[in-house]
Amino acid sequence: MTMTALITHRDCALHEMGSYHPECPERLAAIQDRLIATGLDQYLVYYDAPLAEREHLLRAHTAEYLDALAASAPEKGLVHLDPDTAMNPHTLRAALRAAGAGVLAVDLVMKGEVENAFCLVRPPGHHAERAKAMGFCFFNNVAVAALHALEAHGLERVAIVDFDVHHGNGTEDIFRDDPRVVMVSIFQHPFYPYSGTEDTPKHMVNVPVPAGTRGDAFRQIVWDLWIPALREHQPQMIFISAGFDSHYEDDMGSLGFVENDYAWVTQQLVDVAKECGHRRIVSTLEGGYNLSSLARAAVAHIKALAES
Repeated sequence: MTMTALITHRDCALHEMGSYHPECPERLAAIQDRLIATGLDQYLVYYDAPLAEREHLLRAHTAEYLDALAASAPEKGLVHLDPDTAMNPHTLRAALRAAGAGVLAVDLVMKGEVENAFCLVRPPGHHAERAKAMGFCFFNNVAVAALHALEAHGLERVAIVDFDVHHGNGTEDIFRDDPRVVMVSIFQHPFYPYSGTEDTPKHMVNVPVPAGTRGDAFRQIVWDLWIPALREHQPQMIFISAGFDSHYEDDMGSLGFVENDYAWVTQQLVDVAKECGHRRIVSTLEGGYNLSSLARAAVAHIKALAES
């Protein structure tokens, strides 16, 4: 099996946004339990996620935003940044761990200590814009990681793949004017955050799909649109915004994917990475709110990385 890193931290379970909020600490526990139940955990290399440093975050976010977010962190209770996104006393530290996980993953992969990595972290990140928290997200974890690869390790071309049910508006916002980064994504439309369909940059392949879209259509989109764009760009590292709320059991959205679809698309991305002369993949958890389907789908994805 491939050397696959699993990067997480207990701090990520301390962030909560209120009773019955779908983005809950139990999401991480469900995936960890499934890894143990399947026996896959013994084939992974575990690392604690470090705290992202300010210099890492400044590549993706403005200084004013970082300062405002730190100032919003409460000593007790909840502070809402929007109706869906709130901070408790542990949120800022959890968000720093979630962003730091991607930084560590890039370092491990670039050093050759592992071939790929999965960041089992929360809060998620792909809705976080350069100067705005939204949609359960505070720092754009995948953007911080991708920019670390470009700026700290000198890579010239990377790709970001996003199969969450929601469009990664924050990732698009951060990389809109950066052709070093090709972004390919699929998302339900019309649906939150109601973006990704207008004025799309040439280096972004956004594919809006209607509610009810199933895995066969998804696979055709990957073959017809994603793979050609990735091959043309020849990324030196592939990043994945791994959202599993596109699963048919997840009532956060209305797409119809199943575990095999996530395993299949992961294998396609592994193959592209190999074609580009490397095996460098860093994946980070985004959405997925039905605990059972989240665990099954995420483990199918991790298993495909580990068996590549």
